Amino acid sequence: MPATRDVVVLVGSLRKASWTRRIAVALSRLAPPALRLEIVEIGELPLYNQDFDDEKRVPAQWQAFRDRVARADAVIFATPEYNRSVPGVLKNAIDVGSRPSRAGALNNKPAAVVSVSPGALAAFGANQHLRQSLVFLNMPTLQQPEVYLGAVNQLVDADGNIIKEETKTFLASFLESFAAWIEKVR
Repeated sequence: MPATRDVVVLVGSLRKASWTRRIAVALSRLAPPALRLEIVEIGELPLYNQDFDDEKRVPAQWQAFRDRVARADAVIFATPEYNRSVPGVLKNAIDVGSRPSRAGALNNKPAAVVSVSPGALAAFGANQHLRQSLVFLNMPTLQQPEVYLGAVNQLVDADGNIIKEETKTFLASFLESFAAWIEKVR
């Protein structure tokens, strides 16, 4: 049996009480023994600017983030949808973690996407847009099951507990599939 895999969870919403963060917390509680999930904060990362890489003046926050992601076995992206795409803070984290080009901390990391919305579309646009970036970043991304959580305000409470049993079962199954995916592509 393989060792427990270290999975970083990047949450694309900065709001403390965000639905996306609540789902990320729920995922960490539902994780099977094969996975250890940790939310890695991205809100304090300075905006990506290639000059800092070229001049070898990498901000300390970038380096700490890159080092943490590099140590991880895999990444889960938990995202809401802003204007039919991923939030800027999540895109910035991807830009920071993807450098230097083709050798960044995200390169070749198994990934999964969870999109969350109180609306009916379940952040479908953000989910699909994010997957486009992950292809370019050489991140083998779990294809099935896809996770689109619409009406999330009816699925999770303020403490990150899943309210509906069928949602809990689905998310647990997703995490089992992701654990198997990591072993397949690592």
